[in-house]
Amino acid sequence: MSGSVYIGISGWRYLPWRGVFYPKGLAQHRELAYAASQLPSIEINGSFYSLQRPESYAAWHAATPPGFVFALKGNRFLTHMLKLKDIEGPLANVLASGVFELREKLGPFLWQFPPVVKFDPQRFEHFLSLLPQDTDSARELALQYQPRMEGRVSLEAGPKRPMRHAVEIRNESFLDPAFIAMLRRYNVALVVADTAGRWPLCEDVTADFVYIRLHGDKELYASGYEDAAIAAWAARIHAWRKERDVYCYFDNDIKVHAPYDAQRLIAAVDALAAQAD
Repeated sequence: MSGSVYIGISGWRYLPWRGVFYPKGLAQHRELAYAASQLPSIEINGSFYSLQRPESYAAWHAATPPGFVFALKGNRFLTHMLKLKDIEGPLANVLASGVFELREKLGPFLWQFPPVVKFDPQRFEHFLSLLPQDTDSARELALQYQPRMEGRVSLEAGPKRPMRHAVEIRNESFLDPAFIAMLRRYNVALVVADTAGRWPLCEDVTADFVYIRLHGDKELYASGYEDAAIAAWAARIHAWRKERDVYCYFDNDIKVHAPYDAQRLIAAVDALAAQAD
């Protein structure tokens, strides 16, 4: 039985998209609803820069149709500033900040690490061991939120559901069989990241799902994907989906390529699926 495929964009609030991807005159508060009418999944990246509020997550849930899925970018305070040191409280804050308001639309968490962070086996194993594998354990951890979060938390996790996590690395020290084995032990996906050659492109399958980020084929965050590149990624996704769910997000947003490339990739993957039937 084949897995599900979710292809979308990283973020949705971009000024250059207005009047291009978004219809002229569309109110800003309607942009998510419009994007969700065109694509089945979006990666929330505001959560990377700062903790969002429960009412925001609830509004995003309400603005999107049934079956829609959000991926959620983990807060950079853990990955870039603390560099995984003393993260128990901050991780609890992330989980308490309102993510449960996404309910059944909550997809994988993305944890992105900067190029300066190298593979530290002890620190990474501790981090992976903390990541909750279901919403019940996530709620238990969320209850340990720090006092500064008081008054802006949401702790009702709803029915028990699985939770998934993916790690995006940008340092060659992670090209280590020990790291791959560690990810597999914890069922955490290693992000397949196309970064126009700037950082490592790894295709090791380490979890029961695959997570792809397409930052630009030739120019980071800017260049679009030509037909041959779209066909190549569609073939990869078609192969991976035979046994796993696949999540794929375009982050080449500067020149408004991302939403259109996502639509083209969806069409290419659908065409391969139709041929296989």
